[in-house]
Amino acid sequence: MGRQLKKKPKQLKLSPNWVQLQQKLKNSGSMPLKPSNKSKSENPESILGKRKVWPNEESNDSQINPLTPIKEYLSLTDAVAMDCEMVGVSHGNKSALGRVTLVNRWGNVIYDEFVRPVERVVDFRTKISGIRPRDLRKGHALHNDLKALLLSHPKKDLRDTSEYQPFLKESSRRSLKHLAAEFLGVEIQNGEHCPIEDARAAMLLYQRSKKEWEKSVKDQFRLKQKQKKRKHRKKRKEEVALNVNG
Repeated sequence: MGRQLKKKPKQLKLSPNWVQLQQKLKNSGSMPLKPSNKSKSENPESILGKRKVWPNEESNDSQINPLTPIKEYLSLTDAVAMDCEMVGVSHGNKSALGRVTLVNRWGNVIYDEFVRPVERVVDFRTKISGIRPRDLRKGHALHNDLKALLLSHPKKDLRDTSEYQPFLKESSRRSLKHLAAEFLGVEIQNGEHCPIEDARAAMLLYQRSKKEWEKSVKDQFRLKQKQKKRKHRKKRKEEVALNVNG
């Protein structure tokens, strides 16, 4: 019997903007920073890297936050976490993207930009989003790279913490705030949301469940393939029966 040649999977055509963003991230992260000796001695190894300490942040050596990166690797990794903050447009009941943040698998920021919506913003939702009018004056227009990113990224490569079965409660979605408290033991989103912190929490949730999560994705894919084949065989049988009766 001759060998069957496997068909090559169909390649999804990416938007030029998404390709451009990928190249930008690769170029900016091509030279990862080396972790300092000081960070190694102060903090144990974890799956995330070291977070930069800003002037207004106070260090707390007595309690290590699992969201705090301990390595300064700024390169683009095979998995990134994204968090978005929204603002209100139209009559305030319609949401539009106001800020988007990407962190790599170490939890270090590789992209963090404000986005200027086309429609007039009527509610900045500052108490939650942390976005203020001055932020969007320097923000990118809505037709920038990130709109293409959200529209063109293959669904099969998305891992949504609000949809992962073990994170659900009685088949209902749970907020990132509750997931971080239960599975990571950290409090986030107390007051204004920090998209960097939220993205780090999402990445850590994924990393800690990666093995089981990826297995479930593969199992679901196999199940869908079996269902598709079963449906195809059933359709062929029905066509054969019609031809015989006809």
